[in-house]
Amino acid sequence: MTGAHIAPPLSAHDIRITDVIAHPLTQRLPQPTITSWGQYNEVSIVLVEVRTDAGITGIGESLARFAPRAYANLIETALRPRLLGQPAGSIAAHWHSMRRALSGRAGGMLLEAMAGIDIALWDIHGKAAGMPIAALLGGIGRTEIDVYAAAVNWRADAEMESELDALLEQGFSRIKVKVARPVADACRRIELMRKRAGDRTGLCVDANWAYGLDEAVEVGSALAANGYFWFEEPLEPENEQGYEELRKRCDVPLAAGESNYTLDQAKRLVTNRTLSILQPDVARSGGITETRRMADFAFAHDVEYAPHIGMSGIVCETASVHLSAALPNFRVMECEGDRSPFKTQLADLAPGCLRQRNGRLDVPTRPGLGLTINWDAVNRLRSPK
Repeated sequence: MTGAHIAPPLSAHDIRITDVIAHPLTQRLPQPTITSWGQYNEVSIVLVEVRTDAGITGIGESLARFAPRAYANLIETALRPRLLGQPAGSIAAHWHSMRRALSGRAGGMLLEAMAGIDIALWDIHGKAAGMPIAALLGGIGRTEIDVYAAAVNWRADAEMESELDALLEQGFSRIKVKVARPVADACRRIELMRKRAGDRTGLCVDANWAYGLDEAVEVGSALAANGYFWFEEPLEPENEQGYEELRKRCDVPLAAGESNYTLDQAKRLVTNRTLSILQPDVARSGGITETRRMADFAFAHDVEYAPHIGMSGIVCETASVHLSAALPNFRVMECEGDRSPFKTQLADLAPGCLRQRNGRLDVPTRPGLGLTINWDAVNRLRSPK
């Protein structure tokens, strides 16, 4: 039998890492994001590039909203030396090696820096195997996922109504609303948004830690009365006992987890099912490796997984899509509607807010993340010194 020889896919374990490059990027948002924390006009990320001796380059993203050059320095001075010359496929080994770059409890800049590298290593693994990351992860194998629009900002009533109308016109069937203090205004606007959206639109809220326990109970009552499907981050993340008490006094499912860096930080509220929905951010929670561990642990305790995206870029969003496609307890993914440069300019894949149809989003099918980076855009968005 004759015919052309078809080379098998490469093994990422046979590919060696030759360089790790961190690109600190800063964008001005098309319109400010306004939460209980205040107004954000500008935000940053770090794009991580991992090169190999096979000519395959992986891309990742670190959540580095401020001081991105500090993250880039950490990546290139503390993490890069641990990876050079090592096999790209040993992702778990690299995760644990990077974790030991700094002592102390896991979290903060180290885990966010690690996240960008970890995502890039999974991208290499997929490209070498000729498979999208969702397929590498095994699992359910969805070809499309449910998304919700994020978010109606905490503004004057008329502005919130206008933002809600715009998201409805884009075809979203589920929408997040930001709430803050004072509590009376939050409760009134919860009712206002429900009347504006109608009963057929799914609504949830995000408080960004705005409340104390008793305040959260009052807001929770308004949410229950108006049929909201979850109450996100009502209390500061360290207040685990407060969450447990709120769970007893609130009839709306509680969602949180974007502030967690590792599984250890999610265990208590997942194990006792205080949370109904766990929301790790792949660009903060140690990348795909640790986020998957969190979601698997949540699944074992009958808690749903709903990725947080925040003010991120297209790499974070796309990595989250792949996780959502694979994991059995996936509920719904955040889909930002801000059309920021980090989502519209950095790669050849359009952001989810432009690709979604009626609240559903296709999963990329090209190898790895399925992205091709626009390096001209990277240079335009590079953070000033």
